[in-house]
Amino acid sequence: MENLHDKRKVYDRSELLESEIKENPMEQFRNWFLDAEQNAQVAESNAMAISTLEEDGCPRTRMVLLKAYTWEGFVFYTNYDSRKGKAIEENHKACLHFFWPSLERQIIIKADLERLPENLSDGYFHSRPKGSQLGAVVSPQSQIIPDRTYLEDQLKALEKEFESKEVPRPENWGGYLAKPYEIEFWQGRPNRLHDRIIYELQPDFSWKISRLAP
Repeated sequence: MENLHDKRKVYDRSELLESEIKENPMEQFRNWFLDAEQNAQVAESNAMAISTLEEDGCPRTRMVLLKAYTWEGFVFYTNYDSRKGKAIEENHKACLHFFWPSLERQIIIKADLERLPENLSDGYFHSRPKGSQLGAVVSPQSQIIPDRTYLEDQLKALEKEFESKEVPRPENWGGYLAKPYEIEFWQGRPNRLHDRIIYELQPDFSWKISRLAP
């Protein structure tokens, strides 16, 4: 077993103070997201982990790409018949997580999820490269398949079928809007005394802001 006890990093790039944060967490998110987009060391600023609860009671986490964010919440797309899609349809909740190591920042978001209207899913689907559209049609996401050749053969057949035609969006593929009710912003600080600011949605739709111990 490899001993990692001495593997550690000093966090000293920034700070997160109550005097500087925004009253609305979506505005705070926007500021941090723009910082990540402009940082050359961040390869994919919109990469986020999403955790859902499966039938056996165990959370399952995977990486997806954030495709939009509004005052209401965060938008991503998936196959509704995938493991994540089925888990979301079962309890309509998920935890989103952004981690930008070069900025020493992370954001943890608890949210209620709802499907986007079909016209919005249609619009995004047809804005994607045709290869990505065909990939969404071909892949029975999360299901067992015989081998990779199966996918490649299916893709070749569809490429011929839709060579000069528009690819229709599959009915089981589309977007979700994750509407946050709790958002935590974490900023690394020296001596492991990290800054943790949490926003909690209140019944009147205002946000309660608190500091958590690291």
